[in-house]
Amino acid sequence: MAKKFQNIFAQLQAFENHIGSLEGKILELEQRIEKLIEIERNHLIRVKNHEEVSDDFIQSGRRYQDLSPEKAWRLYNNKDYDFIMIDVSSIDFETPCKIPEAMHIPWEFFKERSLEIQNKTTPIFVISEDGTKSILACEFLVSRGYYNCNNISGGYKYWKGLVLQGLKDLSA
Repeated sequence: MAKKFQNIFAQLQAFENHIGSLEGKILELEQRIEKLIEIERNHLIRVKNHEEVSDDFIQSGRRYQDLSPEKAWRLYNNKDYDFIMIDVSSIDFETPCKIPEAMHIPWEFFKERSLEIQNKTTPIFVISEDGTKSILACEFLVSRGYYNCNNISGGYKYWKGLVLQGLKDLSA
């Protein structure tokens, strides 16, 4: 009889272990669903605010938007458009043209200084030398609840202000 009880207790222990495993998987799924819902909310807010968002941005569930240099330049020059510009270029990078509105927070210090960006709803444009560090900064900001992040594709390398400055210098 004692052996029968040991067998039952072993089965109960196995059931408890299996239930614990299932609970862990359910929690993981709930967290993933919550992240997906958060992304969809962010997309809805952008649409509600009449922002131009590509079909690919919405369909792929991207958490930040890549702006072409042309689109970024157009928005940058729109006096009715409110935004925050952040330059995450390295400390030793000398920008060929200064963007007066940009907060310079070098990528090397970005995690520590990101709290300087207090508004989580205003569109944030992020630029770097070639667009690589700005992608990392957008990913970091989105993971911290900033939902309106925009990477300027190609960074300073393709920034329209740089191209126009070069043309201006050539004509002078």
